[in-house]
Amino acid sequence: MSLPPSDSPGAAGSTQSGASSGEATPTAAGEFSPQERAILLDLAHESILSVLEERTISLKIPTRHLAEPRGVFTSLHLAGQLRGCVGYVLPTCALYRAVAETARAAAFDDSRFPPVIKEEAPQLDVELSILSRPEPIRAEEVEIGRHGLLVSFHGRRGLLLPQVPIEHGWNRETFLDQTCRKAGLPDDAWRKGAALEAFTAEVFGDKGKMG
Repeated sequence: MSLPPSDSPGAAGSTQSGASSGEATPTAAGEFSPQERAILLDLAHESILSVLEERTISLKIPTRHLAEPRGVFTSLHLAGQLRGCVGYVLPTCALYRAVAETARAAAFDDSRFPPVIKEEAPQLDVELSILSRPEPIRAEEVEIGRHGLLVSFHGRRGLLLPQVPIEHGWNRETFLDQTCRKAGLPDDAWRKGAALEAFTAEVFGDKGKMG
């Protein structure tokens, strides 16, 4: 099922003022306010349900901030286990639309898992990782817990989000090795000419909505 055309309230990527536009003001904890986080998480759930219920959803973007093109990954968890994860590394469309698309893809198009069924949908926990633009980085500059990694070499590319090494207790070298492995490359490809790019991510999800 295709998503309807987006309807942006302002130019994507334009400078915005929360006070004058009526948009929520970001908090010190991150770029996205609690209201914006709730909007995006609700959109992810609604996008999944719309497929299961065979209906369309509105993609009228509520704020200029959410109309800015951004990379984003949507991860789904069920009973504490990964149930799907799909994302855009680079900003290809408005963040609001990207969340809808990646949520739907994580639920139904991640080849590692069977498609989500209707009975599972209410139990899904959504986690969003909104990415900065990847920038070249040297291996010794990679900071665990701050940087996500993108490794490219000989037409292969692998990506791991910033939270992954924290979840697994990896050090920098293991993080680099594992990102190469994700690309289908030898673990030490980062020592032998593979291109390294880093990005940061603002990560939030259903489990943190009330906190």
